[in-house]
Amino acid sequence: MSRINTNVQSLIAQRVLGQNNQALSVSLERLSTGLRINRGADDPAGLIASENLRSEKVAIGQAINNSERAAQVVAIAEGGLTEIAGLLNELEGLVTATANDAGLSSEEKAANQLQVDSILQTIDRVASATSFQGNRLLNGNLDYTASNVSNNVGDYQINGAKLQYGGSLDVDVVITQSAQVGGFFLSFGGTSIDLGTGSSFVFEISGVIGNRELSFASGTALADIVDAINTFTEVTGVEASVSATGIRLESSEFGSDQFVSVKIIDDGNVNGADGIYNYVSDDTNTSLTSGVTAFNTQAAANGLTDAGQDVGATINGITATSRGAKASINTDFLSVDLTLEATGSGAHAQSLGSVSALTITGGGADFQLASNVDIAGKVSLGIGNVAARTIGRSLHDLSSVSTEVFLADLANGADLNLETGDLVGAQKVVSQAIKDVSSLRGRLGAFQKNTVGATIRSLGVSLENTTAAESAIRDSDFASETSELTRAQILVSSTTNVLAIANSQPQNVLSLLG
Repeated sequence: MSRINTNVQSLIAQRVLGQNNQALSVSLERLSTGLRINRGADDPAGLIASENLRSEKVAIGQAINNSERAAQVVAIAEGGLTEIAGLLNELEGLVTATANDAGLSSEEKAANQLQVDSILQTIDRVASATSFQGNRLLNGNLDYTASNVSNNVGDYQINGAKLQYGGSLDVDVVITQSAQVGGFFLSFGGTSIDLGTGSSFVFEISGVIGNRELSFASGTALADIVDAINTFTEVTGVEASVSATGIRLESSEFGSDQFVSVKIIDDGNVNGADGIYNYVSDDTNTSLTSGVTAFNTQAAANGLTDAGQDVGATINGITATSRGAKASINTDFLSVDLTLEATGSGAHAQSLGSVSALTITGGGADFQLASNVDIAGKVSLGIGNVAARTIGRSLHDLSSVSTEVFLADLANGADLNLETGDLVGAQKVVSQAIKDVSSLRGRLGAFQKNTVGATIRSLGVSLENTTAAESAIRDSDFASETSELTRAQILVSSTTNVLAIANSQPQNVLSLLG
């Protein structure tokens, strides 16, 4: 059949040539951009998946940057603490050197005090100057704020707390086991000891720190015996008090690592005495009415020992780690240390029940270490003030009154100065300050090594896998696309030739016209 008005073969060739040109164009675009999906029409579902993965990839990359920034902040803070730790060690040496009273002149003591004052000023300067982009790190700016602190809570430290934006967090404690001291009640049946003629009452008292052997003559008042025992509390860890016709012996601290041991060396034929009573297991204020050990028994000569007991508690539903009257938890959402008071209304260290300890109202350093911006992806860290007026907190007896003292009390003219102050108290404060700074350095180091370091490594793996998944969907396979390009080029060339043939076919009709 020969027609010249309509060249169907040419139309077919044109259509196929257009398709082949389109395929060639797609292959050229994919090879030039390196992407398989350049527009939604290329793969609508693939575009959606790849855009989601691309968004995740950006968020993960920024989370890695955030983690590295957090490590830098902590490193700067830890650097300042390192300098303060070195200064505190110098203070320790100065206190010990000044205690060598007979070997120092007053001028040397004054020189040592000048060094102490200089060190205290430098500690305050480092605490106020250590900063990251103008944000002070060691002056308490990054510490937590708390309100409604219960009277039954003594010292507390908030190491970390995740708070909702503008919100607060209540810290509730349920005491499930009372804290107890180790101890005994020595019953002498009177306000003084009554011994046989020419006899002495000799006994040894031991505690967690050490022991002492004491000897008393007949007629010695119980109050005098107590005074003698308390003279050595610093070297035994045992305290004594008069209770009616006997003496209470107690470890100076709560806890299972505390104990009191009594060994009767010579009972002195004591008259009217009952002997050694244990306390009720969960109440050191009450003596057992049975099971008394007489002073003249072999058991008393061998020695009796009674250990204390750690408080048992849960904090916000989490079982706490306890030592003495101190309870601690360390979770992703809350890390806090609380010391419960020994007495008070309601529940306390020696009384079971619940305590509304405090409310965390704000503060802390928040770092976004996850790609999702929510409370689960946030890490919070508290960095307290390390100025001389806030570290080294210790209780010190001044004029028979127990008073809180701090590192700043070693300054010239203060109660613990090296020239005229109490050097024993000064060393306690310095030792506590060293513990405070070391503990903070340890927390920052653990945060930097474990929290930040592990997060960066984990996010790095996530970034690799997310990038690989996004690439598999969106990027071009050059081997495949090169093959498609070659095929398209051949087809375009072939179709062009076919079109030329199709266009020339109508000319054959002219031969019919003669």
